Amino acid sequence: MNHEDEIFAKLNSNRRKSDAMDMVRRLEAVLEVVLLATVFYLVWRLGYDERGVFPAYFGRGKYVLAGVYAVLLYLLCHVMNGFQFGMMKQTDIIFSQIIAMILANFVEYFILSLIANVMVRFLPILVLCLFDGIAIGVICTLYHVIYLKTHVPRRLLMIHGRNGGNGLDGKMAARPDKYRIEKEIGIEIGLDALRREAALYDGVVLNDVPAELRNDILKYCYSLGIRVYAELKLSDIIVRGGEVIDLFDTPLVLVRSRGITAIERLVKRLLDILVCLVGMIAALPVMGVIAAAIKLDDHGPVFYRQERVTEGGRKFMILKFRSMVVDAERQGEVLPASDNDARITRVGRVIRSIRMDELPQIFNILKGEMSIVGPRPERTEHVRKYLEEIPEFVYRYKVPAGLTGYAQIFGQYNTTAYDKLRLDMMYIEHYSLWLDFKLVLMTLRILFKKESTAGFEVTDSERQE
Repeated sequence: MNHEDEIFAKLNSNRRKSDAMDMVRRLEAVLEVVLLATVFYLVWRLGYDERGVFPAYFGRGKYVLAGVYAVLLYLLCHVMNGFQFGMMKQTDIIFSQIIAMILANFVEYFILSLIANVMVRFLPILVLCLFDGIAIGVICTLYHVIYLKTHVPRRLLMIHGRNGGNGLDGKMAARPDKYRIEKEIGIEIGLDALRREAALYDGVVLNDVPAELRNDILKYCYSLGIRVYAELKLSDIIVRGGEVIDLFDTPLVLVRSRGITAIERLVKRLLDILVCLVGMIAALPVMGVIAAAIKLDDHGPVFYRQERVTEGGRKFMILKFRSMVVDAERQGEVLPASDNDARITRVGRVIRSIRMDELPQIFNILKGEMSIVGPRPERTEHVRKYLEEIPEFVYRYKVPAGLTGYAQIFGQYNTTAYDKLRLDMMYIEHYSLWLDFKLVLMTLRILFKKESTAGFEVTDSERQE
């Protein structure tokens, strides 16, 4: 077999493996949705067997209801990455699917009530949630076991740049079920040696590799069908968010460098106001209970205010429920919170664990100082320090600060300032109302997910008081 035949053989083999994995994942998703739709159909027939209420839906209409439920459930799970078996952690997939299922069940309940022209009994929906939750747990566990039994972690070669990388090897090592970095080499060995090494592995990880060399390695791996995990630089994120221009026979990408458009900004603002006003109906009783608990716990002030930075560098006072003792930061000294920080009050420990300390920021959003989705507002002293170390940090302020965002969903307490910037730039350069909707749904998944403050640095803090 000559060299060209070897190249095409490897390319075809890698493509077949990738196609097979995609098909299996899609089949698993369809089978699960069909099963959950069947559970819905059975609960509906047994729980709402009232021909006077749903007379037309005991014919073919019942299949329409089950079909609508299946489509809604599939879309919500897809938006929340609930079908990424083997990609995401098992617990994250289960949380995503359960939240999607609860939302689908509530929507279906209101559809049934509209059909019946009366608020139908809610008990069958609760029973449906229970059975669906059990089914999701069993199915996801089964899929996870199948994945572990059949999937062999990819053999990876990690290529480090001149700076030695940024800890990416440790992050990937945390997923031994998916990645196995068998060798790490530096770019100093030269392009020819790097190509020879890359051809021996299932995938290549480019960790902080200079752009020109990275492009050469990327094109070589692409020709062989070898997977490449390339760390995104800020310029990559900016270009990916550009608009393709097809006016010439030379492809162009237009980067407008403006953040979001005026129309998008107006619609985003109107939706922020609408969602907050509607959300306050449910939030005010909860906020009342939290405020009373804080006051009874240590008789101190209920709210905590702190200067933060939002769009265009504007400063504002962020509002939070106080979760630490009064004067937690003596004489203005910045003291980050740790997992077992003695300064956190009993009530504070609870509300911080489920992010309820952020709830008063609804008022910041209504005042126009923040948005529901956007980069988290940093403390003024942190912004000053970040700008000295990373001048590009100013890019975050093309859009309003947000209650939740990319960095909150995908980051950790110890995520570096540069990584936060890259995550927030992914949001800014790919902004859409659909993305806002998706991130709000994904935020629900992390509300009860415990985060560790291990390795927490003062310069990367954002939740301490």
